[in-house]
Amino acid sequence: MHKRNKVILATLALASLAAASSCTSTTSGAGTKNKTSDGPTVTVGVLTDATGPAASGNKTAPVGVAAGVAYAKAQGFTVKYVVADTQSSPTGVLSAAQQLVEQDHVLAVVSVSSLTFLAASFLTEHHVPVIGVAEDSSEWTSSTNMFSVFGPVDASKVSTTAGLFFKKTGATNVGTLGYGISPQSADAAEATAASAEAVGLKAGYVNASFQFGSTNVEPVALAMKAAGVDAMTAQTDPNTGLLLVTALRQAGAHIKVALLPTGYGGDLQQGGPGALSSAQNVYFLTVFEPMEMHTAATQQFAKYLKDAGVRGDPTYAEYGGYTSIALLVQALKAAGAGASQAKLITALSGIHAFNAAGLLGSHTVDFAKRVASPTGPDNCEYMVKLSGSKFDLVPGADPICGTVVPGKTVAPPS
Repeated sequence: MHKRNKVILATLALASLAAASSCTSTTSGAGTKNKTSDGPTVTVGVLTDATGPAASGNKTAPVGVAAGVAYAKAQGFTVKYVVADTQSSPTGVLSAAQQLVEQDHVLAVVSVSSLTFLAASFLTEHHVPVIGVAEDSSEWTSSTNMFSVFGPVDASKVSTTAGLFFKKTGATNVGTLGYGISPQSADAAEATAASAEAVGLKAGYVNASFQFGSTNVEPVALAMKAAGVDAMTAQTDPNTGLLLVTALRQAGAHIKVALLPTGYGGDLQQGGPGALSSAQNVYFLTVFEPMEMHTAATQQFAKYLKDAGVRGDPTYAEYGGYTSIALLVQALKAAGAGASQAKLITALSGIHAFNAAGLLGSHTVDFAKRVASPTGPDNCEYMVKLSGSKFDLVPGADPICGTVVPGKTVAPPS
């Protein structure tokens, strides 16, 4: 186990043991012990951080799944789902996974959680297909039953993508922040700094040990100011990132570029009071096509989100939930009627070109190769900038694609 995985067990002092669960779009079929698909109808479990410190980034995942259900229906499949809350705690995520497998008897699990890695061993031991987003740790690369919608990610690798973006926007000195308890967040903070250095910029401040759920960002802002950084990124939940942007401005730091990996679209509403003001002129990244591109894929997504009751831009977790069902549907088509969990895993493993219902643009994921990248397919990311109440596409970053820095890692292998 990675050393940071152990830290979370001692750091998150949340007392809840049993994860609360709720049923959405489910019928009595959710309780059957027959873990196979009877033709086009399947039941999946949604594992997500509905409450607790990680909720600001992930609690809307079931809405994305609901949009995916509409997509699946158009493809000839009926998908039912049960939601299990991790409560953003180590005991909660395992309890939630156990509920979905042992009580709800789901065919597959859709996971959009910062703590998936703490339930990964259980899900792998029970041979459960897991589809979702690789936002937490390296199990999406090592566990052959797990499939991330933007491919397996190794955040300890370094690509030039972020560095090229900072350089393009005129930055010279980059500061980064990440959660110490989250392997993905911590490594991403260090890798972003290394990316800046790889293209000739300075990484004046790197903090990969910020406390999960903390709002005490003033010391970080003062440290970044003292280091003379003119660009920053926070590999954190939207609320933490926006608080840091505000603290930097209040401290008088001269920040040319603020880039956040979460907060785009509906996630801005998760940033709390004053989020819109705090986010002015802030850049946000997404591995999927932003809705402002108005492509066939984003228009289709908008239609199915509307069916799920969403107006306006989707959240990160809604992208994750929707594209997870899109991947499930592609695998079900390959597996055929009555697919068992084993057949579904085989079908998922045989997918060579997944484009997330078009939301990855011209880029695709090859699950047969399972080659982890530092960011996403082809190391590409889309950037948008908030101006007033709308997001603007950034010319030359729609998407911006980098390359892996050979032999460069920010952490030893786990």
